[in-house]
Amino acid sequence: MFKIIFKSFLFLIFINLGCATKKNSDNEYTKISTTPQSLYIEAKKELDRSKFEDSKVIFQKVIEIFPLTNEAIQSQIMLGFIDYLSLNYENAISSFNKIIQKYPSHKNIDYVYYMRAVAYFEQIEKENLDGNNNFQAIKNFNEVINKFPDSEYTKDSRQKIIYVRENIAAKHMDIAYFYLDTEKYFAAMGRYQEVINNYSKSKFTAEALFRLVEIYYKLGMIEDAKKTAAVISYNYPKSKWYKYSYKLINEEKSVNKSKIISKLTNLIKKN
Repeated sequence: MFKIIFKSFLFLIFINLGCATKKNSDNEYTKISTTPQSLYIEAKKELDRSKFEDSKVIFQKVIEIFPLTNEAIQSQIMLGFIDYLSLNYENAISSFNKIIQKYPSHKNIDYVYYMRAVAYFEQIEKENLDGNNNFQAIKNFNEVINKFPDSEYTKDSRQKIIYVRENIAAKHMDIAYFYLDTEKYFAAMGRYQEVINNYSKSKFTAEALFRLVEIYYKLGMIEDAKKTAAVISYNYPKSKWYKYSYKLINEEKSVNKSKIISKLTNLIKKN
């Protein structure tokens, strides 16, 4: 549902991408079939009807017949947008890259940078943790923010970066869970540290800290467990992870450690 709404939003954006169309005294578009304006309008009408192939043919005509006009540049942007709508993300990214290189000062170049980032963003769900699209999306959204701080696309770029970083942190946590379940404690620690050090603003940080407490406790590193629990107490005093760490650290010493952890693990799973 989110992607349907989002793509509808993008569709509305491109309609407003400054086409220098001429109007007559009756407030109608000048009907000269050989002008770049009229061809561009015709192509947009086909696109409005979701006739992608027909609109592409007309946009290409604008580029071939009137290569030096603003409509020709706009047509190139629209061709990239059509590839995006058609889920041809690699072609879309390639088109946007060429436009950025050829027309770095174009009035709608912020939109092109933004759409390039979105094309990477749309592919994230298909990627594994080490896939390139997570990091390319962050990199390209950051370019929008840094190059065009006043752009209408800057706010959404920031929001999407937060989403991507949460996605990366979640995947680190998934891998760490696997290592923890298979008792590969040092490998699990590395993933949890990655979340803590590089994705500290994510919603997973408190849990990652608790998991370190759990691992330290299992390994008999009681002082490290206490220090990490203190970090949770200071930063997340109202979280369930603080309660779990407090319970783990403060269980009576006479109780077997493995029983404590097993009992606590079952409690966590129920929640």
